[in-house]
Amino acid sequence: MTTSETTAPTAAKTRAAGARRRRATGAGRQLHAGPATYAVLTVFALVSLAPLVWTAIAASRTDRRLAQTPPPLWFGGNLFKNLEAAWDQAGLGTAMLNSVVVAGTITVSTVLFSTLAGFAFAKLRFRFSGLLLLLTVGTMMIPPQLAVVPLYLWMSDLGWSNQLQTVVLPSLVTAFGTFFMRQYLVQALPGELIEAARVDGANSLRVVWHVVFPAARPAMAVLGLLTFVFAWNDFLWPIIALNQQNPTVQVALNSLGTGYVPDQAVIMAGALLGTLPLLVAFLLFGKQIVGGIMQGAIKG
Repeated sequence: MTTSETTAPTAAKTRAAGARRRRATGAGRQLHAGPATYAVLTVFALVSLAPLVWTAIAASRTDRRLAQTPPPLWFGGNLFKNLEAAWDQAGLGTAMLNSVVVAGTITVSTVLFSTLAGFAFAKLRFRFSGLLLLLTVGTMMIPPQLAVVPLYLWMSDLGWSNQLQTVVLPSLVTAFGTFFMRQYLVQALPGELIEAARVDGANSLRVVWHVVFPAARPAMAVLGLLTFVFAWNDFLWPIIALNQQNPTVQVALNSLGTGYVPDQAVIMAGALLGTLPLLVAFLLFGKQIVGGIMQGAIKG
């Protein structure tokens, strides 16, 4: 018997055994969600949407109706009236523009600098890298409230009181962003790619632009979304550093709660206006962000 005649049955047996293992383990089979999965996901979706829906319902009612028992469970007819009142009373036109500038600048700078720092900690070898990474992560343990007084004195000495750069400068890069990008690049960026780029004559700038940024794009998208949401919703430092003449959205919305009897319906309308840009941003870029996450998971 020839070698080919001997190996043919062996290969056939191997394929048959592999097919039996795949059938036993379900490998290669497309998974389908059952009714219980859809029921659980529906419950989680409804619970997640409940606060936003209640905000919209309260914004469409009057303050008197919100004080009654039981509370309203469906939309009323005062939504646009309350939205207009909140927009005018809080001066949300200027506040929206300021928040776009502040959140956009913080997001771009945080993603850029955190990616560069994360790449340095993940793939470059330099003295005291471990100690510097430990100090960077250690700053995350310090409550931000402790830095309010010295930070305010520093900004006052610079003459930046009530100016947007007072809010932007302390958040140009974050320890969380640096650690997040470092952890991602350790696994997602093979050292062989960097070495190959070096062999091809690429300098450090070209390595970062053509190798690091493409590999880090999924994590950069996630970090950008998280940073934008945090910067848009930040309240503690902006309320201290800015005033009502040059506010961000959260500072402007704070003025709606003042007065002897605050109008709860108008406050809810203002909160709804302040949330809409985040919803629009997620609707526009959510698909790309989720796709980037899945792409990074497959590569990992």
